[in-house]
Amino acid sequence: MKTFKFTFAILSLLAISQVSFAQEKTVMVGGAAMYPSKNIVENAVNSKDHTTLVAAVKAAGLVETLSSAGPFTVFAPTNKAFDKLPKGTVETLVKPESKETLTKILTYHVVAGKVSAADLMKMITDGGGKAELKTVEGGTLTAMVKGKKVVLTDAKGGTSTVTIADVNQSNGVIHVIDTVLMP
Repeated sequence: MKTFKFTFAILSLLAISQVSFAQEKTVMVGGAAMYPSKNIVENAVNSKDHTTLVAAVKAAGLVETLSSAGPFTVFAPTNKAFDKLPKGTVETLVKPESKETLTKILTYHVVAGKVSAADLMKMITDGGGKAELKTVEGGTLTAMVKGKKVVLTDAKGGTSTVTIADVNQSNGVIHVIDTVLMP
């Protein structure tokens, strides 16, 4: 009986360590390792695919917020996503006089709490094929599965596809998306 208990205890520890290890997976984004031990801002500044997003976060004064304990779920548009906006939009948004509008757009990409891809899929299934996510900005994103991809629909009917999911951070999770969402 003691051997059984000891074996069970060892197997339990191994299972727990495997789960912990799986959650600590380092993902490559924009040519850089995204370390689960670093926060959202510490990782994002290293991604070559997110230089526009980082500049926008700085211009909006959101660095301190996104460096805090959170947790946050960030749907992070790539540089190519920002490039899809009409010419001159990004340059206008990062100006000091546009800070309020920029903050509204950026916080529309953030959901309070940590929503993993598995959590999101469960929410979509439980919602009969759709999940509504309340953003920090106060708006709603609608998530659905199209093919094998999660697609988000914004308040204006625009869509964005999750291209890299579950980039775990010390203060939440990032899901990389291919289009900027608009409140």
